[in-house]
Amino acid sequence: MHESWKPFLNSEFAKPYFKELSDFLKTEYDTKTIYPHKTRVFRAFKTDLNQVSVVILGQDPYHTPGAAMGLAFSVPESAPIPPSLINIYKEIDADLGPLRAETENQKAKERHKSGDLSSWQEQGVMLLNNVLTVEAHRAGSHRGRGWETFTTAVINYLNETRPHLVFLLWGRDARSKAPLINHEKHLVLESPHPSPLSAHYGFFGNHHFSQTNNFLKTHNLPEIDW
Repeated sequence: MHESWKPFLNSEFAKPYFKELSDFLKTEYDTKTIYPHKTRVFRAFKTDLNQVSVVILGQDPYHTPGAAMGLAFSVPESAPIPPSLINIYKEIDADLGPLRAETENQKAKERHKSGDLSSWQEQGVMLLNNVLTVEAHRAGSHRGRGWETFTTAVINYLNETRPHLVFLLWGRDARSKAPLINHEKHLVLESPHPSPLSAHYGFFGNHHFSQTNNFLKTHNLPEIDW
């Protein structure tokens, strides 16, 4: 994790709820297969706090082998691209394609052959799940154990300390955080989740990527190369 996050994280780690969560996780990692690997649980915090400009909030990590890497929606380059991320790429291309030159569109198509979103993180996109761990093949298995309290604290901290953020809240879990955010200070964009089960009910056509870049440009911040 980046040094800039340490004061906040150390404060949260010392709280009773997180000590209970830590005890739970120790037992889980010792006795079961848990994703992501314990060294990657806090990978979303590798981004310098002072460089964060966009926050994408997911649900919980992928629960299949070789997929979870500590960044919401992202998978290692060698892994198949999950259906939700395929739909994210489709919306990016539909939203930004008409605004790009042909060479830019071709570069985007090449990038979208991989599900690794590390390049987004390097540009200041925080890819944060609402719950940071999961048991193998058991989606949602670590809900209600304390992670939601932790990520609420993260959103509150970002809301208070950073100016002009864009929050992309996709799906019910993410959208539950919307009341925590100052909508006059930040841009909050909500839609259904990009999962194949819900993408056609409002994720497709949400234009979140162009809206994000327009907001950043308005505030003299670097646009994201999606």
